[in-house]
Amino acid sequence: MQLADVRAAAAADAATISRLLAESIRGSYTEILGEIPTGRLVSTQCALSRIRAEIEIPGGAPGWLGWLVATGADGALVGVAAGGVPVPGEGELYALAVIPGARRGGVGTALLAAASERMREFGAARQRLTLPTEQDPALPFYERQGFAPLNPTRLNRSL
Repeated sequence: MQLADVRAAAAADAATISRLLAESIRGSYTEILGEIPTGRLVSTQCALSRIRAEIEIPGGAPGWLGWLVATGADGALVGVAAGGVPVPGEGELYALAVIPGARRGGVGTALLAAASERMREFGAARQRLTLPTEQDPALPFYERQGFAPLNPTRLNRSL
């Protein structure tokens, strides 16, 4: 899988972002959390109306830096990320998801790098994220990227 581009999401990407994020959450967490908790996570994180609003509202909310998408050589979305700087000096990664066929191909790393650069541009010196569970399958990825635990589900690193 060859990564072609990482760019800011456009309004036309909202449905694909919602679907990709929902599929990633279901595939990663159903066995760990169970169906009902995973369903709750999908309903709160993947609501199309919320994602569409986050993309379309000019300037977004204070501290919100928006959605990023990664595309493959064919132009199809293969990954998404969202983040912001909700507190001066501290970036927050709200979402990072890559389709199964593109994992371990640099897509997540490219999305994280792009989100991190945006956060640095807005004054973040640290970056944090919260995992849904201590057994999160993405934990090794984040550890390789320099994140360390603040507690079992909250990670942070210097930018």
